[in-house]
Amino acid sequence: MSLRVSRVIAAVALLPTLALADIPPPRAEQKPAPAKAPEPAKAPAKPSKQYSIEQFMATTKLAGASFSPDEKKLLYSSNETGIFNAFSVPVGGGKPTQLTQSKTDTTFAVSYFPNDERILFTRDQGGNENNHLYVRELDGTEKDLTPGDKLKATFQGWKSDDYSAFYVLTNERDARFFDLYKYDAKKYTRTLLYQNDGNYQIADISRDEKWIALGKPRTTSDSDVFLYNVAQKTHTNITAHKGIVSNSAAEFDPGSTALYFLTDGGSEFKRVARYVLATKKVEDVERADWDIMYTYFSKNGAYRVTAVNEDGRTAIRLWDVKAGKQVALPQMPEGDITSVVIARSEKRMAFYHNGDRAPSNLYVHEFATAKPSRLTNALTTEISAEDLVDAQVVRFKSFDGMEIPNILYKPHQATAESKAPALIWVHGGPGGQTRKGYSAVIQYLVNHGYVVLGINNRGSSGYGKTFFTADDQKHGREPLRDCLEAKKYLSSLPYVDSSRIGIAGGSYGGYMTLAALAFHPDAFNVGVDIFGVSNWLRTLKSVPPWWESFREALYQEIGDPAKHEQMLKDISPLFHADKIKKPLLVIQGANDPRVIQPESDDIVQAVKKNKVPVEYVVFPDEGHGFTKKKNEVEAYSRMLNFLDQHLKKSGTAPMN
Repeated sequence: MSLRVSRVIAAVALLPTLALADIPPPRAEQKPAPAKAPEPAKAPAKPSKQYSIEQFMATTKLAGASFSPDEKKLLYSSNETGIFNAFSVPVGGGKPTQLTQSKTDTTFAVSYFPNDERILFTRDQGGNENNHLYVRELDGTEKDLTPGDKLKATFQGWKSDDYSAFYVLTNERDARFFDLYKYDAKKYTRTLLYQNDGNYQIADISRDEKWIALGKPRTTSDSDVFLYNVAQKTHTNITAHKGIVSNSAAEFDPGSTALYFLTDGGSEFKRVARYVLATKKVEDVERADWDIMYTYFSKNGAYRVTAVNEDGRTAIRLWDVKAGKQVALPQMPEGDITSVVIARSEKRMAFYHNGDRAPSNLYVHEFATAKPSRLTNALTTEISAEDLVDAQVVRFKSFDGMEIPNILYKPHQATAESKAPALIWVHGGPGGQTRKGYSAVIQYLVNHGYVVLGINNRGSSGYGKTFFTADDQKHGREPLRDCLEAKKYLSSLPYVDSSRIGIAGGSYGGYMTLAALAFHPDAFNVGVDIFGVSNWLRTLKSVPPWWESFREALYQEIGDPAKHEQMLKDISPLFHADKIKKPLLVIQGANDPRVIQPESDDIVQAVKKNKVPVEYVVFPDEGHGFTKKKNEVEAYSRMLNFLDQHLKKSGTAPMN
């Protein structure tokens, strides 16, 4: 499986949902019955032990998997040293080996070379997202394959008929557009395969190199797939349609006979279809009662892997292509199997498994045996999983009757006799999704006595096309009102103290936090804004140049700064900061290319004029999302201290 699959995840998100061990990022035609409100909590059998942020951050984050040529080792990324680096581990178990030694810049493993143990990896500079592609030679030396200033490079997969070359996207010619290059796997010389003058998103290359699949978004919910004929240099729209339909390329089949793609044409939910190259016919392949997130083939096509976004969790389907039936997955504890990688021999697979109380661990599974082998231990031995909590999927009706799904975390300590303070946690996006699975920061807050409700307000992905588009150019209004209704839901729970409810989130969730404090100043006790948008006019004008293919879609979603100036001012908290009167914590990465530091600088300065308690934390070596443990420790300890001071110790009920 190539890394290009990962770009199926919503490119729209200002804050992508960073499920590091998943290849999501993030709808049933017949919705499940609304979940009942949780029953009043009984006293726990034993008190929950509280852990420090250092202990929670001692948990190791893992990502990616690539088999070595002899399939005896797996390459992956780990932050066990405090920052992400590349590691390998024997498939038979044993001590991992660290392959890259960066102490300053986040490094992610990409792939073993198919015929030797060189590796490809990516690295940016302090979170600026200008990733370069590097090779680690057999002697341990490193070479930048995409040198230059202010360029971004992405690995696009191997020429998998003979592995003599690999594909790379770079925007070096024009910062706005990614061109496709073919690199020789031995000499690293390269040739230009496709110059992207049409502002397309390059998705896949057929194994015979006759076709290139391209994406063309018009809005966040309306897009087409184009086929580029390499010999004839022609583009063909294979998904021309009327109305709003989301189409995105998955990959070509191993025989280069068809392009598989995802579409929600005629449905609320995305399904798998294929375009047959010889006949130009489109055929449906696979459906689910929710969105299908991605699908891809193993090397020789014996298997096809599909992931379904099933009510906030990942459900993997493994297909035996020849037999046309599903293959049973390994029996695992409660949680999700994600990021399945099938070895070239097609005799074994690697995957991650996680649960609400268990961070992602890397496994290998031999198809001839029944029991998989775990290769990593991500949760620190200092934390007992019994002291953590399972999440519940809950729903409530919003102000207009729309059903809002959420992920609810309840502390062991919270009872009707000992009511707990609560936080509404808003995901990034717009268009992200709060999902089940392990979150160190949420478990940390819950462990210290906070109820956390991860809201999937209207506009979130995963719950149907109608729900996803329900926030278009309504930001700061209807989606925010969902958060107000979430507060009412929390207040109805017998173990929640309705006089102590705050709101928090990152990126778009940070915007929602600021908007809640500015437009509904009496609704919440406190706000925690993590690199959130305060001024939409500036953010939309300053998005990274490599978002050019998505710029118009983003304008359709939020608003066009040239056409909707007043509307964007109306929904931007910075222009209404004089209304904010509740304590505010703001956390920002100095190198953030998506929500630039002035967004946070300005809102902090403006709110301070109101004589409101404001705390501001800036990390000089981070971008849009924090990847260094030392910074996570500081950010989240500051968050808990802020909440303990301004939320847990408060007791005056805010007005509704």
